[in-house]
Amino acid sequence: MEPDQIFLEDAVKALVDHPEAVETTRTIDPMGVLLTLTVHPDDMGKIIGKSGKTAEALRILLRVIGMKGNARVNLKINEPMGGLRAPEPVAE
Repeated sequence: MEPDQIFLEDAVKALVDHPEAVETTRTIDPMGVLLTLTVHPDDMGKIIGKSGKTAEALRILLRVIGMKGNARVNLKINEPMGGLRAPEPVAE
């Protein structure tokens, strides 16, 4: 595993209640490195954080790690199947 992927897994496992369910995949595309994170559905709120602050902090730290290797690192968080979202407001 690459240092950016190791960092992401270690940081996320420290935050969640179900560390055994944390999975990351690393792909390289023309835009740079894409890390995809999958966690237990109960842990989604902890990873995203209030107003997305935790997810944004992880993205910033991954960009800093990527700078060391001259790579642009992006983070995608997979939404669990059947995730509950607030219904979209209907315009009248």
